[in-house]
Amino acid sequence: VLGRHSGRHGFADRCKQLGFSLTKEELDAAYQKFVEIADKKKEIFDEDIAAIISDESRGIEQTYQLEYLHVASGTGTLPTASVKIKTKEGVKLAVALGDGPVDAAYEAIRQATGKTPKLENYTIRAITEGKEALGEANVRIANGKGQVFIGRGVSTDIIEASAKAYVDALNRMAAAETLKQNETKVQL
Repeated sequence: VLGRHSGRHGFADRCKQLGFSLTKEELDAAYQKFVEIADKKKEIFDEDIAAIISDESRGIEQTYQLEYLHVASGTGTLPTASVKIKTKEGVKLAVALGDGPVDAAYEAIRQATGKTPKLENYTIRAITEGKEALGEANVRIANGKGQVFIGRGVSTDIIEASAKAYVDALNRMAAAETLKQNETKVQL
């Protein structure tokens, strides 16, 4: 069990003990995520570390980065979400309403990115135990061209995990579009 004060060295040692071999860059990214989660919960378990490393080592280009998410929802109010998404063209801001907080977040992300894939599947589950458990969201989106992309997000906040999963799927869709464009250029 690690905590906020375990430090970088303690985190790196535990990763090695769990069988993870990380580059310096991967360790930097995973440690940053560890600190964010440690700020939210008192104890970080091995399952948390595995989820962090899995989430950070998904190796695709980050065309879109979720920099900010705020969601307001409750009985008698319209669920609203505002997002700040970093793109290659700069930072995009959007605010949207939805049927619920996740729908509002997804609509705001669609507005910020200009991408409107069909959401085919959405699941959420706890991957660690306790009141400060990590939630894992998985989404499947389709681009309308017969291609399907899976995204995954992890956070102690299930709305944030859901938004991260959607952005992850959009990044996979963007990577496939870039690959297709590069293949077309090679054929010319």
